[in-house]
Amino acid sequence: MINSRLTLKDKKRIVVKIGSSSLTHPATGSINLMKIEKLVRVLTDLRNQGKEVILVSSGAIAVGRETIGLKEKPKAKSVKQACAAVGQARLMMVYQKLFAEYNQVPAQILMTKDTMINNISRKNARNTFEELLKLGVIPIVNENDTVSTDEIEFGDNDTLSAIVTALVHGDLLILLSDIDGLYTDDPHKNKNAKFIDFVEVIDNGLNEMAKDTATSVGTGGMATKIVAAKIATDSGADMVIANGEDVSIINDVMEGNNVGTLFKAHKNKDFVLLDYIKTEQYNKE
Repeated sequence: MINSRLTLKDKKRIVVKIGSSSLTHPATGSINLMKIEKLVRVLTDLRNQGKEVILVSSGAIAVGRETIGLKEKPKAKSVKQACAAVGQARLMMVYQKLFAEYNQVPAQILMTKDTMINNISRKNARNTFEELLKLGVIPIVNENDTVSTDEIEFGDNDTLSAIVTALVHGDLLILLSDIDGLYTDDPHKNKNAKFIDFVEVIDNGLNEMAKDTATSVGTGGMATKIVAAKIATDSGADMVIANGEDVSIINDVMEGNNVGTLFKAHKNKDFVLLDYIKTEQYNKE
């Protein structure tokens, strides 16, 4: 367990996922500039250490909704897509400006499920990631909600971040959540819920426990994080769920400190990313 944590120091290609609730102020829905600035600083410092960094960032719909002036979370798909169109542009503008302060270049990559299912598009996406990382750029990834017909199913971004990790052969996926990690029950509702700091194997018991755990941030809950863990660990990457209240926890993870829940990689020789994506799509139709 201790050795498993210490190996995180040596991870080279890191994917970090941050959700809408971590990027906006809960009372107003406006962008939390202080937190985003700190996130940008932390990620740039990882780049300065020679790490390759990819950020999967939610927030487009939330930011667009606040910009347009909608008081309630939109339910109609067309309204969500309109909010995403406005919000994605504003969110990237903020990222561009803040990364520039640290002389770091970001790039935007918007993906859909079709991107991953189509062999040519998937290969092109992988090549784009590889070239950007080779150039020292930090790709910022989100689902292309403005054109996706099923953005809710694929767009929880927990799954997307794990798919990106598998696509680029990442070493580590860090999911920033609204709780400290994996619990035996919802810690917001059950004070007796026990914290689980290390998962070596994702078994049926863990799957059932996740389904019963009603924690939710953005469009993803704990069940989606277990799904993400399956993809990431089967592809050969470690995964950590950690509390994103203070984004400097990323440094704690990278230093091998005992924070969050570590899901240990167990490379599955039969793992094929395309097969998983197709199966997941059919299960939701």
